[in-house]
Amino acid sequence: MSEYYTARRTRGLYNPKSEEPFKLSRTKIDLFLECARCFYSDRKLGVGRPPGFPFALNSAVDHLLKKEFDLHRAAARAHPLMDTYGIDAVPFAHKLMDKWRENFVGVQYLHKPTNFIVFGAVDDIWINPKKELHVVDYKATSKDTKVNLDADWQRGYKRQMEIYQWLLRRNGFSVSSTGYFVYANGIKDREAFDGKLEFDVTILPYEGNNSWVEKTLTDARDTLAHDKLPQQGKNCDYCDYRRASADVMEENAVQKKSKAKTNSQ
Repeated sequence: MSEYYTARRTRGLYNPKSEEPFKLSRTKIDLFLECARCFYSDRKLGVGRPPGFPFALNSAVDHLLKKEFDLHRAAARAHPLMDTYGIDAVPFAHKLMDKWRENFVGVQYLHKPTNFIVFGAVDDIWINPKKELHVVDYKATSKDTKVNLDADWQRGYKRQMEIYQWLLRRNGFSVSSTGYFVYANGIKDREAFDGKLEFDVTILPYEGNNSWVEKTLTDARDTLAHDKLPQQGKNCDYCDYRRASADVMEENAVQKKSKAKTNSQ
């Protein structure tokens, strides 16, 4: 078995009869919105999607950006990029920042109506003179065109930011609806590689709206509470693959059975 995939899980699954809060990450909320069937299979039946391979370069950019902004956080000053884009804020210094950034920990909130502990790990948080927080997310790419947030698949990026805004508000912070994507775009138009990759770094503002979060949590809880497998997502490649694979396997088994019957006559 691959190191990236494990057998069916039996622990940490949703039990509608349990009184213990159930931890639900930001990524699993996004999975529910993408495909309720995959979400149900993962969180209740213990069979998740095969994970994607890690993007080591993206992780390196994320790490370096955090280190760079942390230098300015320690000095309580704005990063030069923030000045360039006219953002009147500084990196937010808080005793829980490291915890909020930690995977599988992050910013947490117990949503009592569903008994979900909702959590998500932020990349960064800035604070403006009004003492409002701005959620900040780091992204890395390499494209010839100007970076933007217009692609359909980037809706997941926007939901990610909106959940973080929701989590911080539920933790009692004043949070601006304006968040920022710090986008590092690898430059490909160079004469030589010379053992280094250069980036153009752009800050893209985004006005978040987390009004969808409460209903989504309730819908996710109701889905998990049922015994019936929900419908698959409209464009779920994973469900389409499972169905096509099952059909082929069934057809192959029927052909083998028919051939064996013919040979025995």
